[in-house]
Amino acid sequence: MIKIDLQKNKKIYFASDQHFGAPNPAESKIRETKFILWLDEIKKDAQVLFLMGDLFDFWHEWKHVIPKGFVRVLGKLAEIKDAGIDIYFFVGNHDLWMKDYLEQEIGAAIFFEKQYFEINGKNFLLAHGDGLGPGDKGYKRMKKIFTNPFAQWFFKWLHPDIAMKMAIYLSTKNKLISGDEDKSFLGEDKEFLIIYSKEKLKTEKIDFFIYGHRHLPMVLDLENGRAKYINLGDWISYFTYGEFDGEGFELKSLKK
Repeated sequence: MIKIDLQKNKKIYFASDQHFGAPNPAESKIRETKFILWLDEIKKDAQVLFLMGDLFDFWHEWKHVIPKGFVRVLGKLAEIKDAGIDIYFFVGNHDLWMKDYLEQEIGAAIFFEKQYFEINGKNFLLAHGDGLGPGDKGYKRMKKIFTNPFAQWFFKWLHPDIAMKMAIYLSTKNKLISGDEDKSFLGEDKEFLIIYSKEKLKTEKIDFFIYGHRHLPMVLDLENGRAKYINLGDWISYFTYGEFDGEGFELKSLKK
């Protein structure tokens, strides 16, 4: 468990599912600009920034090559890290081929699995959310293929122009950004991340479960207020983010 002691008048911010690069560079830059302005806004009181996955709609690191674009986003993240704000990045299902570029160039801490944090005495379970709990079977099958060593070896040897074209096509065709099922609440008995969180509460003391992946902004009390379940929404339709001040959590929307 990683422990964070929040300094006086400081806050912790959470954001997920920006999917930069989608549906095309021109439209993505509009959303990228909003995200950069938000990073400027939180810089005044942020102690930690959690990026909860799918910052990019597709990301792959070759030995000497990374995807073209996102210069201003990456530069702003480097700026806030240099200003003393810690960045914790959870790899999502769209950027699961991330390696150590953000760690080396920006200084972000990278997580490939769920992680536990203690923040001001509160217990957090944080994850992008893909593949947890029951259901989500299509993604689980996809992840087995994409994380297969042979598949990774094969993709690595494709020319980046070919590899990127193939990846963008698959992302769009499979509606991996956000499908129709992400537009409405399915009910506590069908939301796989809620089911997963309730199972965890049977054996663990968790105050806050915070996820991305689901795209629909949600804050729910679990087990009669024993814990809070939070899905951060996205920066495609909702432009939502989380804010923790040491005592309480708020899910907010970007001022338009």
